[in-house]
Amino acid sequence: MSEEILINVTPMETRVALIENGLLQEIFIERPHSKGHVGDIYLGKVVRVMPGMEAAFIDIGLERAAFIHSADIAPVGPDGFEVKDEVAPSIQQLVREGQMIVVQVAKDPIGSKGARLTTHLTLPSRNLVYLPRSRHIAISQRLENEEERARLLTIIEECIAQEDMQDKGGFIIRTAAEGCAREEMIEDVRFLKKLWAAVERRVGESRDVHVLYRDVPLYMRAMRDLITPHIEKIRIDTQHAFDEISRFIHDFIPEFRNNVELYMGERPIFDLYGIDDEINKALGRQVKLKSGGDLIIDQTEAMTTIDVNTGAYLGSKNHAETILKTNLEAATAIARQLRVRNLGGIIILDFIDMIDPEHQRQVLRTLSKALEKDHARTTITGMSDLGLVEMTRKRTRESLGQLLCSECVVCKGRGRLKTAETICYEIFREIMRVARVYENDVMLVMASQRVVDRLLDEESSTLADLEELIGKTVRFEVEPMYTQEQFDVVLF
Repeated sequence: MSEEILINVTPMETRVALIENGLLQEIFIERPHSKGHVGDIYLGKVVRVMPGMEAAFIDIGLERAAFIHSADIAPVGPDGFEVKDEVAPSIQQLVREGQMIVVQVAKDPIGSKGARLTTHLTLPSRNLVYLPRSRHIAISQRLENEEERARLLTIIEECIAQEDMQDKGGFIIRTAAEGCAREEMIEDVRFLKKLWAAVERRVGESRDVHVLYRDVPLYMRAMRDLITPHIEKIRIDTQHAFDEISRFIHDFIPEFRNNVELYMGERPIFDLYGIDDEINKALGRQVKLKSGGDLIIDQTEAMTTIDVNTGAYLGSKNHAETILKTNLEAATAIARQLRVRNLGGIIILDFIDMIDPEHQRQVLRTLSKALEKDHARTTITGMSDLGLVEMTRKRTRESLGQLLCSECVVCKGRGRLKTAETICYEIFREIMRVARVYENDVMLVMASQRVVDRLLDEESSTLADLEELIGKTVRFEVEPMYTQEQFDVVLF
């Protein structure tokens, strides 16, 4: 399996693409005016407590107040560590209006919702995640080798003892720590300890709402979070980003020194790999499968639905084998589309109906296997009686469609327009309504070109009958700035 990371840095935006076997798997985009806030730590102010929702709104300086649920607020004891109560305290016992509180962004603002916050603070490094308010020691579930797990746990316990950190917080060992040397782990522990000390100092510097810690730029997060032993090349198209990444690689992952490359070609790096075309495809509803089938992906406020169709695929064997082959291909394609589009929340998969239980199990196994590569946490249920698979994917930032697109000003998000015929009949009803109220002899209808053409052609006889019925003259004028659904009836 060949993987590459492409990094495109411009003054307007930074884009990072993860490529696997020549195919785009994930795309990350960061713009100066809309940077993500996940991982940032703030000193915020409680502006409203809502007992009925067991939640509170907190001002952290963003456009909209952020939201925190009582389950995401950990009571802190006199020693500064989180306290676990057998009985969960109410939101009123945890916070009060006007209180200043240290919080971290768990989810970016999405749509009309503000950011989601937590007081379970974490600070990530290359190999570790630091839990400054917890004594918990854990290791990533993706590290499956028991000997390696035991080795890493022994190292972190020794590091904590050596650095005199028994009462200074807990750690989670990340998947990237596999094969990590003891010296690297010690450096990470020291770095995180200094970073948290800086955050604590900033808390005391001011009692106003302000940021205490901001995560590193996107291209540096990619180095920290995306690099695995499978990465063969890291290509960067900007000198200053290349220099910064090279220093990081030299300090933390020296074995990748020869994998980093400054791209200076004439063609843009994303154009060379066809990434922009892949992004445009990911904004559409339909995804073509190699077999001739397709996926139809619809994202709504509540959930995302993905429908699998055989399309033009007829198969070469029996009907059941045709359906199985299409569903197996679709399962792999769905896993990739979830990552490329960054779809999160509740996701409903409507595979083509399969009667054979073994075929159903094969499709679910294929889907689970494909999702193992996903950096976001996913949960899959079994196949329901209706042949649907329900799953969830952790959502921390806006999807690709939400990031790059806005609601259509014409259809207002419906995805459909009223036909010209429908608008003509709406105009007729408006003419009759106005004729009953006003006594003017002449009316002027202003509408789009397509609607006016239909009124004067297909609907001309209906219009003549209407003019005779109301005893008034109706004139028409094309307004080029009007959409198909816009019109006005003006009195003369």
